Amino acid sequence: MNEKTERSATGAPPQGTPTDLAERTPIEVPKPFTRETLETEESEIKDAIIRMGSLVAERIIAAIVALEKHDTDAALAVITSDREVNEQQHAISTMVSRTIALQQPVARDLRFLLTLDHVAYDLERMGDHAASVAKQARKLAPNAPLGDYVHLPDMGRMVANQVRDVLAAVVEIDEPRARQVAQRDDDVDELYHRIFDETLDLMRASPGNVDPGARILFAASYLERIGDRVTNIAEDIVFLATGEVADLNP
Repeated sequence: MNEKTERSATGAPPQGTPTDLAERTPIEVPKPFTRETLETEESEIKDAIIRMGSLVAERIIAAIVALEKHDTDAALAVITSDREVNEQQHAISTMVSRTIALQQPVARDLRFLLTLDHVAYDLERMGDHAASVAKQARKLAPNAPLGDYVHLPDMGRMVANQVRDVLAAVVEIDEPRARQVAQRDDDVDELYHRIFDETLDLMRASPGNVDPGARILFAASYLERIGDRVTNIAEDIVFLATGEVADLNP
């Protein structure tokens, strides 16, 4: 009796044919939307943002400490740890995409998720800049500090504090605090210009100061860009809280 005859005669499929869904390849089916599920996923993404931002702030400080201590190994550790920052950003972007696909949020929830994704992108760029500061610290390590690095450590700690403070504003969606953090970018810019002017004076004073001076200027420019990224996040918070597109660094 062939298979076709056997099936029609017995009413059952041949042995070994999957008859239960459990035996087939599972397919992820979106869960029914619930407010509680969406809020849980949003909270998890926000927590991941805070962890990523804290790591970035730590990397900025670590790069500055490596500079001050002429520690090439510590500087290298900052450079290599940038991979971890990148991985966290990728994980957050994946979480956001998955939540949007499965929960299909609208209005404020969608705006919140997209804002967090953009915050993660800005944090990843800050991590890149911190690694770039560490690269300059490695180059500067063998030499005596030119003018005590011309306020560069102060600038590094200033922008690291900005990162921490804007993260606190993200947690609470605190518009006034976000605006205050953005205003402090003026202090960063002012210090950057002081570093620029004083370093140029040192470079003009001696040809031997040109190479270390250039590296200090490079590092200062990376820190200044971190300050700009902080302002971007503050603008995202204002948009999330009010729906207003604000330019906080005109």
